[in-house]
Amino acid sequence: MLPEEYEKRRRLPRHLQPAPEPERPFGYVIRDAEEADIPDIRAIYNYYVTNSVVTFDEKEWTLAQWREKFAYLKKQRMPFLVAEGPTGQILGYALVQPWSGKSAYRYTVENSIYLGQAATGKGLGRAMLESLIEACRDAGIREILAVISDKGAEGSIALHEKFGFTEVGRMGKVGFKFGRWLGVVNMQKSLKPTRGRRVAR
Repeated sequence: MLPEEYEKRRRLPRHLQPAPEPERPFGYVIRDAEEADIPDIRAIYNYYVTNSVVTFDEKEWTLAQWREKFAYLKKQRMPFLVAEGPTGQILGYALVQPWSGKSAYRYTVENSIYLGQAATGKGLGRAMLESLIEACRDAGIREILAVISDKGAEGSIALHEKFGFTEVGRMGKVGFKFGRWLGVVNMQKSLKPTRGRRVAR
């Protein structure tokens, strides 16, 4: 090895260095979820399972569990959306599921929205909730419920309030995770369906 190879490489003066590439604008398309999206959806959700109290799940979900849930929601014709980035990566997802298995509750759902860590703070949550509400209207859904942790989910509560959800009650100390008791904030929004299933008034 030549002696000069031991020398540290000289850096160009700042004014001679090439300009860094500009950061690409944050872009996405919101579309219906597909079975091929499940691995990305699982990764997004499991991050929150292991690192936060916004979900009360304590064990990571398997691909099999997600595939079963995907098939069930598809059979029930429940909206299930994803946000896809320019490279095909799933940036977040939003879905609704039946609030109860009892048939009289069939027009009432509970929503869930989760974003990948790289997609937070960029307005995607707002766009996904707006799209989810419209999809629920099209599906003939009349009531959307949001059950939100009372710790660490203040942003979610504020977002739902912006879209007309109102607090309808709280339950304290109904969950225990990471060594502490947690409660939930219950929020509700009424819809006027644009089409789809009709309900007698």
